[in-house]
Amino acid sequence: MILNELAQGLRPVAEGVVWFEGLSEDDRRKALHALVLFCGQARAREEDVPESIARSGIRPTHTPAVMLTKWRFGMEALPAYELTKSFRLLLALFSIADTRRRTLYCAGGCGHAWHNLPAG
Repeated sequence: MILNELAQGLRPVAEGVVWFEGLSEDDRRKALHALVLFCGQARAREEDVPESIARSGIRPTHTPAVMLTKWRFGMEALPAYELTKSFRLLLALFSIADTRRRTLYCAGGCGHAWHNLPAG
C-alpha cells in the first residue's frame, strides 16, 4: 500500500525513501521487484523514462537511469549502493504511469482498491 500512496502523492517521496532505506537489503530488493511489476501493470512506456529520471533526482548517468533508458529492468540485482537510486527512479516511473492510467481509464471511478486510497 505504501508504494501506491507514494505514487499517488499521498505520502512525500522523502518519507518513502526513509521507509525504503529502513528495510533489510533483501526486502529492498523485493520492493524494487514489486515496483517493476507495478510499472508494468500501470502500463509504463519508454517515453516516460526522461520524465522519470528528471523526477527521481538521480543523474541520467547513474546505472539505474542508464538501464531504464535502454528499457531494461532488474535493478533489484544491482549492488546495494544503487538500490535507493533505483527506488527513486522506479517510483517516479510508476507515479507517471499510474497517474496516466487513473486519468485515462479510471477518471469516472473504478474498482481498483489502490486507486481509492484515503487521503492523509
